[in-house]
Amino acid sequence: MKIFVGISGASGSIYGGRLLQALARTEHEITACISEGALEVVRYEERLDVDEAAGRDVLVEAFLERHEIAGAGIHLADPRAMADVFASGSSLAGAAIICPCSMSTLASIAAGVTRNLIHRVADVMLKESRPLVLVPRETPLSEIHLENMLRVKRAGALLVPAMPGFYHHPRTVDDLVDFVAGKVLDTLRIPNSLFQHWEG
Repeated sequence: MKIFVGISGASGSIYGGRLLQALARTEHEITACISEGALEVVRYEERLDVDEAAGRDVLVEAFLERHEIAGAGIHLADPRAMADVFASGSSLAGAAIICPCSMSTLASIAAGVTRNLIHRVADVMLKESRPLVLVPRETPLSEIHLENMLRVKRAGALLVPAMPGFYHHPRTVDDLVDFVAGKVLDTLRIPNSLFQHWEG
């Protein structure tokens, strides 16, 4: 299955990195797209040892190396490439994930506005009635945020907020990140062992 993973400019780029790491171990064909806003978050939150003047390609490569997925066969798409294969419903993409999903990205999707490739892919998935998983990461939530979540849910999106559970007795930050990434994969019925699933 062709899976598009968009990483937008919300706090929590670590979720996107872990998700890509897990997907790289599957048989699926993965394409990743990191927005300009996400690169700023990545530079700050992941404390990448990259020169301030470093360009986009250097930052993306450093992010992939941080999550041990450089050279893992993940295709990279430029968020400005509005003619990318995933920008059309005829590409027959199997699923798209936006992880994390900023409130700005959520608002664009809810309004049907496509300002970059991530927005366009989300729009395509909804119009083609194909799986679109959004991982919103914000707190607290305003009424606008909640209304936008309801709009995209009614349009067919699947919402998996970055809200880690604790019934699997997490001991590290990685355990919490794995829980969210695992829940995203569960939503798409992709087998994973990122966290201990409840067995009663």
